[in-house]
Amino acid sequence: MESLPEAVLIRILASVPAVELVLVCRLVCCQWKNLVDGAALWILKCQQEGLTRAESDAKNWQNFYFLSKKRKNLIKNPCGEEDLEHWGEVENGGDGWKIEELPGDFGKEFPSEEVHKYFVTSYEWCRKAQVIDLRAEGYWEELMDTTQPKIMVRDWYAGRSDAGCLYELCVKLLSENEDVLAEYKSETVTIPQENDASWTEISHIFSNYGPGVRFVRFEHGGQDTQFWKGWYGVRVTSSSVTVEP
Repeated sequence: MESLPEAVLIRILASVPAVELVLVCRLVCCQWKNLVDGAALWILKCQQEGLTRAESDAKNWQNFYFLSKKRKNLIKNPCGEEDLEHWGEVENGGDGWKIEELPGDFGKEFPSEEVHKYFVTSYEWCRKAQVIDLRAEGYWEELMDTTQPKIMVRDWYAGRSDAGCLYELCVKLLSENEDVLAEYKSETVTIPQENDASWTEISHIFSNYGPGVRFVRFEHGGQDTQFWKGWYGVRVTSSSVTVEP
């Protein structure tokens, strides 16, 4: 192995699982450590697995590889397929939250055929939240503190065409002690009665938020403005939080 050209050794190492490269191969010798810490090996692994990025945009190819492989929606049960499972700090104003099938009464189909249900609010404020533990999801402290990958937040909301409603979104980046390090809070969105019931996406990107982020707290909710008994308030679905490569 010592006599192999570096280019050949890189190709051999590129066939090793990424975790073993970092935890095992990197410790073999100085040469292997330099290769695992360098860009060439990770550029090759990205190419092999179809993870594309402009070289001019890359600061750390190893981090890019791991972030790309881990990329997923960190919100659990975003569309109500499991009732209110995984949603905590639930505020059930009026008749509380309800899950309904799309498109619902006086509603419209969602832009994606993969979404089949939504949460709907009542005649007083309904709120619900999830707290995402980034370390438990595999985003280690050095990565969050040094690389500070972008955190993308998305949510979808709609009213029913025969009733007005209100909607709010609030997302916080929290420290180990749950101090607020960064926050995004939407305006209170007012959907008038006699609206077209179309679905609207709201999004925000957290970047350059500083070291110490360990949790993401996602909260949304709303109510109807007619104060009708039942579920005439804002509808929400397909919420997402992703850590971007």
